[in-house]
Amino acid sequence: MDVIPGPGHVTTYGARFFELGRETRLAAGDGTQRTERWLRATLGAATGLPLHPGPGEGDDVIRLSVHPAVTKDLGEEGYRLAVTPTGVLLVGGGPPGLFWGAQTLRQLLGPDVFRRAPLPGGNRRLPLIRVQDSPRFRWRGLMLDVARHFMPKDGVLRYLDLMAAHKLNVLHLHLTDDQGWRVEIKRHPRLTEVGSWRARTKFGHRASPLWVEKPHGGHYTHDDIREIVAYAAERHITVVPEIDVPGHSQAAIAAYPELGNTDVIDTTVLSVWDTWGISPNVLAPTDNTLRFYEGVLEEVLALFPSEFVHIGGDECPKEQWKRSPAAQARIRELGLADEDELQSWFVGHFAKWLSARGRRLIGWDEILEGGLAEGAAVSSWRGYGGGIAAARAGHDVVMCPEQYVYLDHRQDAGADEPVPIGFVRTLEDVYRFEPVPEQLTGEEARRVLGTQANVWTEVMEDAARVDYQAFPRLAAFAEVAWSALPAPAERDFAGFERRMAAHYRRLDALGVAYRPPAGPRPWQRRPGVLGRPIEGPPPNR
Repeated sequence: MDVIPGPGHVTTYGARFFELGRETRLAAGDGTQRTERWLRATLGAATGLPLHPGPGEGDDVIRLSVHPAVTKDLGEEGYRLAVTPTGVLLVGGGPPGLFWGAQTLRQLLGPDVFRRAPLPGGNRRLPLIRVQDSPRFRWRGLMLDVARHFMPKDGVLRYLDLMAAHKLNVLHLHLTDDQGWRVEIKRHPRLTEVGSWRARTKFGHRASPLWVEKPHGGHYTHDDIREIVAYAAERHITVVPEIDVPGHSQAAIAAYPELGNTDVIDTTVLSVWDTWGISPNVLAPTDNTLRFYEGVLEEVLALFPSEFVHIGGDECPKEQWKRSPAAQARIRELGLADEDELQSWFVGHFAKWLSARGRRLIGWDEILEGGLAEGAAVSSWRGYGGGIAAARAGHDVVMCPEQYVYLDHRQDAGADEPVPIGFVRTLEDVYRFEPVPEQLTGEEARRVLGTQANVWTEVMEDAARVDYQAFPRLAAFAEVAWSALPAPAERDFAGFERRMAAHYRRLDALGVAYRPPAGPRPWQRRPGVLGRPIEGPPPNR
């Protein structure tokens, strides 16, 4: 059985099969409508079978239901799947579990059902099997950076389908940064009129001498976002928006110069940043800035129904605040010790603002510096340390340590790796990632909501480059996030590689431009484009 992520409990019954045919019916019980629609559309297109609705009695039926007994045993996201000689029974603990079970069902039918039209002689047989399965973590995330290189709406929808196929359920959209603002805000139209476009783009690492001398940009309208969120919801995926403050904000300042530290620099001459790194131009800690971003977030909340809203909070240089009379006056007015506490106050303001509206703030682990508001959660990216500190302080954590799950890091030490960034993080390295640090007690470990793989796109200029960096490692990550694996050293990576042999054929059918096991194809290389490789093993902190 070559299912990825690997299910919990499996019983097989030899070389015996149930074959789908033109008379096979799809019997959908209450609460199963999303999965029914998805199965009929997806399997119907790939097999050419109508999968007509019909009663649940008799043979040659795929029966869908949700049942409290499965909920009790396996939770809302768990499922039971039974394939018998006369049909299929798929029962979810809730609508999400039923949908995840449908992903397993699709994989059991073979790689041809990952295509959009039937192939001559395509497989329609399901092996006789029983599966009982549920996820380890409630947050199984992928972060897509659409700010550095814009991903058009269709690309985001495609990635939602790829996430669903791997049972990932949180899409974290990094919507704003120094290099671009990607979401329409009607009350502040210059954020996209000005902030969504840069005049040119650095090609490669920021030390590279190469430039792409043409404008780059784009943004999502309100209706685009509504479509993305609805498309995700049909697949039981939550979309978490990120609006970065108070650093990573040069695109916003270029659009509205009054947001910057105008008593330190002439912000009217700033443009959307065209290179990589950390811009020194950060938001001014003024009441005007707070009101402006409250207005931004009011529109964001109307578009994204997610429990969490990400506010960034990372990599905020303090040099301008140190030189700014207005910032220093704010520090004295609030009785703060220094600029780190000023950033904590800034983040805390939005934590309280979001909490008053029934939402929760989440930010990168720098938001711990200077104290963190009750109810706020942490994305632990600078290793495990931030997550450990947050969990011990009673905050929820999403583990996404750079040295394991930053998929922009290179996959091999070879000279052919395109624009090599960071440490070597192989498929096996990702497969042996453990999201819960052993230093945590049982109570503290329950604060780990889950884990997330992050795709930063500075050196990923198009969808093919994103595919190359994400896959196949995202498949390994999905198994880490879903399956109850043993300790890292005890994991059966050889067995996972064997299952990947079948999974590569699924990815081929889906048109994913993954990195082949033997290395990049000629057109995937970027000879002469400077990266920033870091030698040696990453720190285990």
